[in-house]
Amino acid sequence: MRDLWIAPAVPRPVSLPPPGPVGTTRRPGRRWPVRLLVTVLLAQMAFAMVTTAVRQTPTIDEPVYVGAAAEYVHEHRLRHNPEHPPLGKLVIGAGVALADPRLAPGFAGDQGQLGRQLLYESGNDPWRLMLRARLPVIALTLSFGLVVFAFARELAGPPAGSAALALYCFSPDVIAHGSLATLDVPAAGFVLTSAWLVWRARRRPWLYVPLAGLSLGAALATKMSTLPAVPVLMALAAVSVWKASAGGRRLVRAMAGAGVVALAAITVVWVTYLMVDPRLRWTPEQHVPVVHGLRGLLVRLLPFPEAYRDGMRVQFGLENRPWQGFLFGRLYDGSLWYYLPAALLVKTPLGMLVLWAAGAAVVVALRRLRPVAPYVLAAPLVLLMAAMQGARDFGTRYAVFLPLFLAVAAGCVLMVGRRWAALGVAVLVAFAAVSSARAYPYYLPYSNEAFGGPGRTREWLHDSNVDWGQDLGRLADRLRDRYRGERVWLVYKGSGVPSFYGIEASDPRHVPVHEVRGLLVVSDSAAAKASGRLAELIGGSRPVDDVGHSITVYRR
Repeated sequence: MRDLWIAPAVPRPVSLPPPGPVGTTRRPGRRWPVRLLVTVLLAQMAFAMVTTAVRQTPTIDEPVYVGAAAEYVHEHRLRHNPEHPPLGKLVIGAGVALADPRLAPGFAGDQGQLGRQLLYESGNDPWRLMLRARLPVIALTLSFGLVVFAFARELAGPPAGSAALALYCFSPDVIAHGSLATLDVPAAGFVLTSAWLVWRARRRPWLYVPLAGLSLGAALATKMSTLPAVPVLMALAAVSVWKASAGGRRLVRAMAGAGVVALAAITVVWVTYLMVDPRLRWTPEQHVPVVHGLRGLLVRLLPFPEAYRDGMRVQFGLENRPWQGFLFGRLYDGSLWYYLPAALLVKTPLGMLVLWAAGAAVVVALRRLRPVAPYVLAAPLVLLMAAMQGARDFGTRYAVFLPLFLAVAAGCVLMVGRRWAALGVAVLVAFAAVSSARAYPYYLPYSNEAFGGPGRTREWLHDSNVDWGQDLGRLADRLRDRYRGERVWLVYKGSGVPSFYGIEASDPRHVPVHEVRGLLVVSDSAAAKASGRLAELIGGSRPVDDVGHSITVYRR
């Protein structure tokens, strides 16, 4: 018996992504309930996004992206909207191509005029064209849900993956912006995918490191605001390769891993521009400012096409403009460093906020999960700090990467291993789901119960948090159904054309106040910043109706 020796059980380290929760094995017969739940969650998210997209008129930014996408697809030239790289617009362009719109060749106007001309002046159906443009973004948003699920499942098992996916699928911000032909959710999803692949590189570095670089390149080729994530993901790639290597050349291999990520990312950016125009002809339609100092040096050193670097110069120029913000009922000039955290408190379901905080704490506190903390938390933290320094306090869409990363962290709360933890996660996920579902189909102006719900968001925030021009079609229906024949005065903040939807209205700011009688219709973003004559008109009017929680109808 002295020769019989049994090795002590050693728990599997979380530094190598396990296929299931620590200490358990998967049983094939138990996979189908998880797959069914994943299917149901993604199906309800798809339903919410598609039915929302069908009813919404173009938001402020969408015509610019759709116009540039049509130009890329039909004319293969780089001219409009240089402040954003082409990849996200090429995704949108896939839907635009299916719509086969008419486009005036060689259009000479600015990017805003290009979008207006395409949607309203070329004989195209803007409802059909916008839905086709939005569908590829919706599909991409759903695919990122699978990344959220896979990441959390690898860290803490299928229940954690399911909880993380539920939080993602019920996030009002993700649903709202994932159903639009915009770039925020695609860019955030590519960064998350890169972080997940870098984590997986701890097991198979030379498979996943290049893939992580390609995903990071896709983020950079979608939005320049993802640039701060580059050094973070390069460093994490080096760590992953170091952990996966042995022998005296670990440092060299780690540095090579970081270099591979950078090289792959740079390649994707170049290929994206070459896909639009293989000759890289660059004729900017708008003024490109000169950038001096450290920023100018950074732009010159970037190994990207000139069009990309000019886009960065345009972005820096936009940061220097005198913007106005609106937070908790106060209009102010410039920006507030705490704007995004404050706005997120308003626009995130309460149960989700609790699970985000608990997930971040668990990932840092639990020894088994500590190795993954930088992969889950570092990139969103750096991106949030960079966004908080921005000059444009326009909405939580600038931090839409948080619902993705923190959903993964929240799923890890189940690693606590106590029954109360599982029960608490279930209750909080259900609370968040109910709060989100109650907002349907008005996800863009969502606010949680502590701030009065979507009907009161206009009191706290403005712009893409509430009213981004999305409800012009609903307004037309409301005026036709309830106020037919009445005189209408309209102050609309958006890119839609009211007359196209049958709205015959005049601008009340161009006539004496005493002549404004009848219905005064004001976009809530315009009301938030009202001054002078408009403020006087609103003050002398009585609110009688609300359209989509983004437009208020007053009677004078």
